[in-house]
Amino acid sequence: MKNKFLLLVLTVMTGCSTAKTTTDMSNINEQTVQTVLSRLGEASQETLSPLAGRGVRQAASLWRETDGSAGEFMDFCLENYCAGPQDREVLFGKLSLIFEHIFGTFNQLDVALKKPVHLQGDELTQIDYIMGNYGPSAHFTEDMYANKVAFICVLNFPNFSLGEKDTLGHEWDRKQWAYARMGDLFTHRTPSGLNQEMARATGNAENYIASYNIMMGHLLTEDGRRLFPEDMVLLSHWNLRDEIKSNYAALPDAPEKQQMIQKVMEHIVCQTIPACVINNPGYDWKPFSNTVYKDGQIIDAPCEGAVRYEHLLATYTVEKKMDPYHPNMPTAIVRNFEGSMEVSAREIEDLFVNLVSSEQVEKVAAYIEKRLGRELQPYDIWYDGFKSRTSIPEDELTALTRKKYPHPDAFRADMPRMLQVLGFDGREAQTITSRIVVEPARGSGHAWGAVGRWEPSRLRTRIGPNGMDYKGYNIAVHEFGHNVEQTLSLYDVDHYMLNGVPNTAFTEALAFIFQKRDLQLLGYPEQKMDDNTVLDIFWGCYEIMGVALVDMYVWQWLYENPGADAQMLKQAVLEKARLVWNRYYEPVFGQPDCPLLGIYSHMINSPMYLPNYPFGHIIEFQLEAYFNDNVNKNGKTLAGEIKRMFTRGNLVPQLWMEQAVGSRVSTDPLLRAVDACAL
Repeated sequence: MKNKFLLLVLTVMTGCSTAKTTTDMSNINEQTVQTVLSRLGEASQETLSPLAGRGVRQAASLWRETDGSAGEFMDFCLENYCAGPQDREVLFGKLSLIFEHIFGTFNQLDVALKKPVHLQGDELTQIDYIMGNYGPSAHFTEDMYANKVAFICVLNFPNFSLGEKDTLGHEWDRKQWAYARMGDLFTHRTPSGLNQEMARATGNAENYIASYNIMMGHLLTEDGRRLFPEDMVLLSHWNLRDEIKSNYAALPDAPEKQQMIQKVMEHIVCQTIPACVINNPGYDWKPFSNTVYKDGQIIDAPCEGAVRYEHLLATYTVEKKMDPYHPNMPTAIVRNFEGSMEVSAREIEDLFVNLVSSEQVEKVAAYIEKRLGRELQPYDIWYDGFKSRTSIPEDELTALTRKKYPHPDAFRADMPRMLQVLGFDGREAQTITSRIVVEPARGSGHAWGAVGRWEPSRLRTRIGPNGMDYKGYNIAVHEFGHNVEQTLSLYDVDHYMLNGVPNTAFTEALAFIFQKRDLQLLGYPEQKMDDNTVLDIFWGCYEIMGVALVDMYVWQWLYENPGADAQMLKQAVLEKARLVWNRYYEPVFGQPDCPLLGIYSHMINSPMYLPNYPFGHIIEFQLEAYFNDNVNKNGKTLAGEIKRMFTRGNLVPQLWMEQAVGSRVSTDPLLRAVDACAL
């Protein structure tokens, strides 16, 4: 998470779980600030910049008695303030290079320490988990305040609020934007011990999720049949969801399989799943009666209880301890949305509710029901019939992907060709893919971006002993889209401090764009933007927006109930999942009080990340619509437009969208497009 905002409020927030001591308070008053500004004006050969007051005040708000006296603060400012633009530019260049080396090296160390838990390999030991949870950068902020680099940065490159970036940013040039992003680096003084505590909590949650496999060959119907292959192992929730999607093709027992997976998901959310069947092939399980068998005999099998929610609660507990160190962003909710996403939680919620409560939902649902020839079931939130691949049996696709990609190196070797299919020339394709490595994931797969411009991005996906199956390929193409964004927005951006995209929804958007072209990359005909594409994006938004709303409402509940235990949190998650379902989904699917919206693993190992997905889908649609209207016209190509957009760098979301497609992020274009579809 990028740190975006500054500690401007010097008083202690009341009601926080960790009280600040007097040593956490600034010892610099307004009179000292005025004296500093007066002396800076006297010393300067030029008119003092209006930003001087902002920089001095922000540095003052972060200064503590341990940093020095008021007199030492004045001396520090006089010595380190860059009055002239040339001096400031020199300082900016030096700091940019320093931070790239530091952040890039931290990233390399983090990658190395997490390799055992992230990648396929030997059986994990306790030391792997301990070191995988270690945060190499935990002491960075503390160290930078101790050696005064943080204060030099704040003094010369002050922080701007989100509102200021949204308004003033339209007039800034690229250098001013880079200076503003430098000002986002030091806005709080969270103790390193809390940073390490957070690394442990999130690491434990990640390890829990990465090994949450369901042995599908050991699931039994109530009459004792096995619907899935003996060796099928699916990770929750990703692979379970994708198996539901794959069964919209003409496959044996497809509806029965989907119903069984839904029941498995409900057990996971409700924590009624028998603990012994998780990641363990030694038991058979009948999900509908929740009966467990060992060697053909029914056994007593205790349920998981609330382990899932213990991990979420552990993350919240650390976030709550961090709250007092962020007076301007006093909750994890504010830090996630206004800080990391740079969009308010209210704006995100309004966007989502506007779509999930729209009249278009019932129109599309009726169309899907007509296609299926039956009433909709709750698992149809993952209806996948708008994609062309649903007409192709997954076994056929898996046979092709296993032949093409028997190991990670085969996928990596084919990446330049894939980019050329999307319109990149041969040299561009080679340059981009030379900065990406492919590795076999222990979990579902992910993309890990480079941070220093000397290291590669990493594509992780599951590759079985028989090669990459279609599910793994589809995920790999999604992650490939992330890697392309990560590479373009790091290596091809004009200022290092502008590297990246506004928030993770934007990289998700490009990953979705790649993923929708997975069959094209396998040699099937190109899929143009048509009614099916519009409906597919719309239905995907409808599903994931409900999931994201549950995630948001759970965090609101946590802050309203700071003394809750894991059992209470479990009940709250079920309550919020059912509330959202009953309000926006039960009118379409029936079956009230369905807890299915609580299944996503991100809620546990990446709290409040889920809103990035629907936000990314909205962006994806606007990008796809732009491509449809502009690519292959006036010399524009898909590859060229992707490069133009994703080298804009880390602007605020709405400005990035305006520069990319000429309009702000909105659900209205998608809703209008659905109305234009022939349903």
